[in-house]
Amino acid sequence: MTGIADHWLWLIAAAVLGIGEIVIPGAFLMWIGIAALITGLATLALPLGVELQLAIFAVMAVVSVYAGRRVLVRNPIVSADPLLNDRGARMIGEIVTAVAPVDPLGGRVKVGDGEWSARGATAAVGERLRVVGIERGVLLVERV
Repeated sequence: MTGIADHWLWLIAAAVLGIGEIVIPGAFLMWIGIAALITGLATLALPLGVELQLAIFAVMAVVSVYAGRRVLVRNPIVSADPLLNDRGARMIGEIVTAVAPVDPLGGRVKVGDGEWSARGATAAVGERLRVVGIERGVLLVERV
């Protein structure tokens, strides 16, 4: 792998990783791609052996991932829908119907076309309740 064309391998790897980040976004391949780019530029500027190239890449990968993590911690990505993958939290405020008696110890309610465990206000079958929270997969309900 030593020779004048080594830098092309690193630069191509950087381009492939950059394209991979665009196709499959996750803010991780980009940082490894930056490490490959730096290694390619270093190999272009200096005649480096394979071991040194790999060492530079390894060090730059750790440094760039750490730097990327710091950037993302300081500038978090804000979602347009922060409850997108939190089905229970999306139900807060919904009106549900008791399908089994509900009391502070438990019960069942109908939500859409499914049933969920619930606890909270005492309610008989058929009564309507409002979801006010969720705790360990159990809906917390109160009377409407």
